Amino acid sequence: MGGDVKTSERADVEFTAFVEGAQPRLSRVAVLLTGNRATAEDLLQEAFIRTYLHWGKVRPEGAYSYTRRILVNLNTDRWRRRHLEPVVGDIGDDHVSAAASRGYATVDHRDSIVHELAGLSDRERTIVVLRYYLDLSERQVAEELDISVGTVKSTCSRAIARLGTQRVGEGRLS
Repeated sequence: MGGDVKTSERADVEFTAFVEGAQPRLSRVAVLLTGNRATAEDLLQEAFIRTYLHWGKVRPEGAYSYTRRILVNLNTDRWRRRHLEPVVGDIGDDHVSAAASRGYATVDHRDSIVHELAGLSDRERTIVVLRYYLDLSERQVAEELDISVGTVKSTCSRAIARLGTQRVGEGRLS
C-alpha cells in the first residue's frame, strides 16, 4: 500500500510539472481557438482535469499532444452545442510577451489577429490555428480533428481567402 502512495505522489509531481510547462502555450492555443479568455481558461482547466484522470496511461513525451487534442475536442463540442454568439474577446495582457516573442509586434497587432480569426467559422478557425499557429502538417490536423486531409486543405484554403492572402503571406499567423 505504501508503494501506491509513493507512485501516486510521484505522478502528482510529474503532472504538476507538466501543467507548469504546458500551460502557457496551451492557454494561447485555447484563446486563439475560442477568441475569449474566460472560455479558454474553462476549456483548458477541463482539458487538464481529463488529462490528470488518465495520467497513468499518458506517455510523458505525448502529454502535450494528448492534452491539446482534448482541448481541441472540447472546443469542437462547445461550438457544436452553442448558438451563435460573438467570439471576439480579450486575449489578455499576460499573453503579450509570449505573442511578441513569436513575432507579434504589438498588442494592436495581436488583437487584430484575434478579431480576424473571429470572422472565421469555428471549424475554419480551429484548422487555421492548428495549421499555422501550431505549425501542424495537413495530415496532423486531419488526424487531430478526425477529418480527411482534403477537408483540411479545402477549409484552410477558404479560411485563408477570408483572412486575406496578405496576412498569411507575411507569415504573421505562424
